[in-house]
Amino acid sequence: MRLKLHNTISSMIARSSLFIAILFALLSVNVYSQDTLRISYDDFVSRIMESSGQVKYARENIELAENRIDQAKAQRFLPNIRFESQHGLVPGVESDSTLPGGRPLPRDQYYLDPNLTNDWTNWAIYTKFNISVAQPVFLWGGINKSIEAARKGAEAVRFQTEAKESDLESRLFDLYFSYVLAFEVERLLREADDMIRQVDDQIENMKNDEDADLDESEVFKFDIFKSEFDIQKEEVFRNMEFVRETWNFLLNDGTGNVYEPKMRFLDPIPANIEPIGFYQNSAFNNRPEIKALKAGKDATETYIDAIKRRNLPGIYLGGYINFAYTPNRPYQDNPFIINSTNYFNGGAAFVIRQNLNFFSMKTNLERSRIELRRMDYAQEAAKEGILLEVNESYRQATLADVKVEKTDEALVKAKNWVRSEQLDYDLGFGEVKDLTDAMKKELELKLQLVQSIYDLNTSLAKLNKSAGLPLHSLLIK
Repeated sequence: MRLKLHNTISSMIARSSLFIAILFALLSVNVYSQDTLRISYDDFVSRIMESSGQVKYARENIELAENRIDQAKAQRFLPNIRFESQHGLVPGVESDSTLPGGRPLPRDQYYLDPNLTNDWTNWAIYTKFNISVAQPVFLWGGINKSIEAARKGAEAVRFQTEAKESDLESRLFDLYFSYVLAFEVERLLREADDMIRQVDDQIENMKNDEDADLDESEVFKFDIFKSEFDIQKEEVFRNMEFVRETWNFLLNDGTGNVYEPKMRFLDPIPANIEPIGFYQNSAFNNRPEIKALKAGKDATETYIDAIKRRNLPGIYLGGYINFAYTPNRPYQDNPFIINSTNYFNGGAAFVIRQNLNFFSMKTNLERSRIELRRMDYAQEAAKEGILLEVNESYRQATLADVKVEKTDEALVKAKNWVRSEQLDYDLGFGEVKDLTDAMKKELELKLQLVQSIYDLNTSLAKLNKSAGLPLHSLLIK
């Protein structure tokens, strides 16, 4: 019995510590103990979700995916518009050539002077800018397909984020109920203290009663049990303190408040376990991992369609404006003569563009097709893994349900046994050994029952998660 009692308490400690260790790696906040507040499960989950670095990181992926949609939309209007400017100091020019009659050569005819030279004493600021634009007119619907592919990709990212949040909520469910379990075990250990004191008093009375038949070996066994029980009790209380500090570490809101679960008693979740086929079908329809893979496949198919359309000849409306000005150099009015330091021109035209790198185009399409096949295999693998997860979760939930029912039945019998032994002892027919055994068994079954209820609640949560069903619905029923 002592071994079973020790295993029950140690199991509770190990489970709680595991969940706490996992969440320590996920979250980070500070705590200062002041007022103690009780918090419901929904508030507990929502507060930690809001402060979780893991959730924030996943939600930023959604923002990136939404940004890709905006980028795809930006290709509709003036996707290629460019402005470039140049600025500097340049010398002027001078000419010694003259026209017939000795008249100097006009500045607008300096280009006719083969001996034109730079005037290094006359400097001015040179300014130049170029503007070019290209507006898609007809691309076979390639831009719309790119936008659609980006939207489906964003949808896949949202489902991936939902899957991560669901996984974290499942761990938080375990952590919340581990605190409630700690309350229950703490109460049971205090009851056990009263039981041990009663037995101690009875043994002392028998020692003082010369006519009492006291088995010394049973006294030694009981003393050893008390020492082992004190160790186990200290472990539970230390674990209780650790759970409490962890809660406040995770829920710190800067006010210094200390939080405890609003739920104080660990009762079985009133949920009827449906046939396994219900959970399997629900998983295939509701699991965000499968939805994410399906959306990702749709996005890849749409992207392949977009690539095919963009590889066809496209019609664009293009235009440009070129301007340069330098005040110390002459401007040429003749449009066939270009002075690189003083000019202004522009134009617009329809343009046909065709990518002629056919080998690269073929390679890109083939890579996308390979990715599409990978997604098909990923969906099959995910369904296989989810099916195994649902089956295992269902097995654990049904087993936990039976354990709660049978342990409760055994506890009822143990209580009747304790009452019977207590009555016999009060009437002088019973023995301390039998009463002690009955009380020990009752304590052992109480601990087993709360542990079994905890296992049932957490296994139902895992079953709901594996089936893609919301966890909070378990607590609403």
